This record gives sequence, C-alpha cells and structure tokens, in this order.
Amino acid sequence: MIIPYTEIDPETLHNLIEYYVLREGTDYGEQEVSLPEKVAAVTHQLKAGDIVIVYSELHETVNLMLKQQFLQDQHSQH
Repeated sequence: MIIPYTEIDPETLHNLIEYYVLREGTDYGEQEVSLPEKVAAVTHQLKAGDIVIVYSELHETVNLMLKQQFLQDQHSQH
C-alpha cells in the first residue's frame, strides 16, 4: 500500500529518507555527495512521484522504492 508523503510528519519523513539513503548506499559516480544532498535528491524524487513510500502489511515495514518498481511488483503478483 502506498502512503502519501504528505500524510507523514515532516521529521519522521526526513528520518525515513535519511535511513533509506544510508541503507541503499547509492552510487553517485566519482564525486562524493553529502548526506544532506542525497536526502534532498530523494525528497525531490518523492515529491515528483518517482519514489513512493510503501507499507507492507505482511512484513509490517515501511520502505521507499521507485514507483516503476512498485508497479512492476504489483503487476507480477496478480
């Protein structure tokens, strides 16, 4: 189930994005990108609709994932 980012407390949302960025260890190429820059980039993607917040009732977890990946996962489950 997708949870709109607007329904999450701003501080909680920031912490969730920061946790996602730290866990993913995303490769940004040769130049180092600071944590605040990575958080800002993910926040922008979230607001643009490229990333969604997904709650799994089965696993009782919240995760961020690419919207395209979420839609593919939903399609493959049906």
